[in-house]
Amino acid sequence: MFEFGRELKRLFGADAVRAPRDGLTGGDASLLELLDLRMISQEGRAADIAAGRVGAKDKAQRRLEAAIVWREVARRSGDAAILRKAAATAEAAAEAFGRERRPDGWARARCEQAFCAMLGAELFGDDGLNAAADVAFREARAAARGGLALPLADIGVAAIEAREQMGALDARAARAAFQRLAAPVVALQSLTRRCRAARLLAVEARLVAADIMIGWGARLRDTDILALGRDEAARAAEGLDPAYEPLSWARASALRGQAMALIGEASGEVEPLAKAVTALADVAGELSREHSPLDWARVQTALAQGLQALGEAGASERAYEQAVTCYDRAAHVLKNAPGLSLRAFGASNRALCLARSAELSGDLTVLDAAEAAFKIELANISARRDPAAWALLQVNLARLYEARLDITGQDRGERASAAMALNAALDVFGELGLRSLCVIAADALERLAGPAPARPAY
Repeated sequence: MFEFGRELKRLFGADAVRAPRDGLTGGDASLLELLDLRMISQEGRAADIAAGRVGAKDKAQRRLEAAIVWREVARRSGDAAILRKAAATAEAAAEAFGRERRPDGWARARCEQAFCAMLGAELFGDDGLNAAADVAFREARAAARGGLALPLADIGVAAIEAREQMGALDARAARAAFQRLAAPVVALQSLTRRCRAARLLAVEARLVAADIMIGWGARLRDTDILALGRDEAARAAEGLDPAYEPLSWARASALRGQAMALIGEASGEVEPLAKAVTALADVAGELSREHSPLDWARVQTALAQGLQALGEAGASERAYEQAVTCYDRAAHVLKNAPGLSLRAFGASNRALCLARSAELSGDLTVLDAAEAAFKIELANISARRDPAAWALLQVNLARLYEARLDITGQDRGERASAAMALNAALDVFGELGLRSLCVIAADALERLAGPAPARPAY
């Protein structure tokens, strides 16, 4: 899949130190997918230089191009500082365009600011960023005269409205939201003949719609809504060339596989889950960790979820073991980004897989081994130096204590130990502002406060 990207490296040198002064892509965002993370970071720096050059013909456009590059870097790395840089660069582009002087350019830059905020909400679980994105999208929609800005603003407004409504658990609202999301996709596709960038933007809009439907369907356990997301992801992948659009193809294929797994999980049948796992494994085999670490971690996590569901449907310890391996692979990439929601999700589910494997077998030695491993990790981690990692281990230990309670039906101090670990983790997460992790710890505490297991009579 990444042959052309490797060819670029060969042409411009392994480190791309002699890349053209305006970068390898020359401002063409469609070529960004061919660059690995290191090369695209260099592309961002080249775009910054092009925007700041005294003789630059259109500084506003150059700044917008730089913002697009930096957002893609953040999307692949999960780097909060890079995402802030992308948002600030988009803001500078909007100021350079001017709402009255060049309204369409200004609207496109405001959309880019909004997409940065939406990405932040997705990566770090900060819903307040969606509100900021909504304001920017609506301002862009009001200012736009035509071109890309109007359908991009429409897809953004519709996506944020859909995410806000998702909590209502209303299937009719989900289908209505899907219809609202469809219109901007058609509008973007109509622009592809005169605007090269519109094609992949239309694909991205489909992926937004697919992701929302999959999330909504998962909450409702509604296979029809999950199927809407699956089919939309499949449509997004149609016509994509994995050799030239590797990330769009991988993102679309991964979403499709994830929807397949959730549909299989809802039915509880092994065969559709096995097909979903195979589809996700195929995507994982095509992705490169160096090309896009965060996309790779997402696919590994989705594959782990599929294996976890397969383990539950087939009571398979082996599937749980394979899921743990996938979660470990993802964690290796995510360990340096403690605030990512994906890290929190993976860490929690990893411990759940270990616990379920032990519960299936009734083998306390599995829990003993996992507990010993976690405690060794804790001994090697400084709570002061890496508080988030330390707290995540506390959450994992708590889940193992909970599993021991379930297996033995006896409380020999496990409930108190689990509560102590979770409260310690919750304090750390709260201090660090890690909202998604706070939710996981709080939910575990609430579950732990339930009825105590019955003690056997002697």
